[in-house]
Amino acid sequence: MQNRRIVVTGMGALTPIGLNVQAYADALWAGMSGANMITRFDAAKFKTKFACELKGFDPTSYIDKKEARKMDPFTQYAIAVARQAIEDARFDFSSVNRERFGVVMGSGIGGIQVFYNEVMEYAKGDGTPRFNPFFIPKMIIDIAPGRISIEHGLKGPNYSSVSACATSSNCIIDAYMLIKMGYADIMVAGGSESAVSEVGIGGFNAMKALSENNENFLTASRPFDSTRDGFVMGEGGGALILEEYEHALKRGAHIYAELAGVGMSADAYHITAPHEEGEGATQVMWNCLKDAGLKPESVDYLNMHGTSTPLGDVAETKAIKKVFGEHAYKMNLSSTKSMTGHLLGAAGAVEAIASILAINNGIVPPTINFEVADLACDLNYTFNQAQRRTIDVAISNTFGFGGHNACLLFRKMEN
Repeated sequence: MQNRRIVVTGMGALTPIGLNVQAYADALWAGMSGANMITRFDAAKFKTKFACELKGFDPTSYIDKKEARKMDPFTQYAIAVARQAIEDARFDFSSVNRERFGVVMGSGIGGIQVFYNEVMEYAKGDGTPRFNPFFIPKMIIDIAPGRISIEHGLKGPNYSSVSACATSSNCIIDAYMLIKMGYADIMVAGGSESAVSEVGIGGFNAMKALSENNENFLTASRPFDSTRDGFVMGEGGGALILEEYEHALKRGAHIYAELAGVGMSADAYHITAPHEEGEGATQVMWNCLKDAGLKPESVDYLNMHGTSTPLGDVAETKAIKKVFGEHAYKMNLSSTKSMTGHLLGAAGAVEAIASILAINNGIVPPTINFEVADLACDLNYTFNQAQRRTIDVAISNTFGFGGHNACLLFRKMEN
């Protein structure tokens, strides 16, 4: 079973710079910023007044209007990207065994907006416990894969993994392992997030995690720049169709890339801060390379976690130098969060798609908004403009509060 190869045969994306994979790709190559002043609520009194919101998303393009009202936006996003990915994979459902077709979709926070709205409504009342009967199923994270399975009749493994900002990478890893071990042949895997709300922005403001550069909001997400002051919150979702290689071949599927290796580790250090020397990040990349059976010099491109925080960018840079040595200066690296903002639990899936797009198009997406060098960040971060390069192997890093680290390695498909 361990010899089962896992390939990507479908992708779906909702991002602040594009509402499908092609639009997302075009914006990545163009170096577009998804940041704007917050429209979701009145942010005048908040320290951070901007975010990377979805623009123009209409849930009724994917969901019946009545059903959409029973969902938090994070569930709507999950359903949308799963539908995109399934349609992209072009299944003939008359011949697909749906009992071996599963879903692992997660969210770092889940229905935070629904929770806030219900509590506020209760607080306004006279103490009588009146709650929406859909409150709990709108809020819980696992409702997203549940609804996806119901829509498409998928009866294989179905659940959520949660690891803060590493969530959707961990969901992809879970799906990879389920296929590898023979529990499924096809999986929808990824994540979604919708935390641009009073409590989302307020909570991260209280932690001093968000950029407060309101005057320069378009360029505030500036990884590796010495003037960076925190991350910019994004929202949206991403989904991959992972499929056993022989199964994909048999049905004549288009294969985007092979998911050739995965890695996981823990910092075991601090609830929110990364290890200063990048110990967990170092270990997770080694684990991923070992799983793929590849040497560090095989990697052409690395999509960094790169949140634009003072500590995180330096720690990840140190880890990359430890793993790749001199090759660290020969690879291309970038942080696509400079464009999309940080999609929290959806970041891993959206950035995995960016890595696969890089392999398929031979284009490294840039790290935009760079102006002032940080001497502690001295690698090739592909600043400000996309770069053409043959990419056979790409790695995507994601790290989450709690010290959760996940790493995905994609390889150009070879027969």
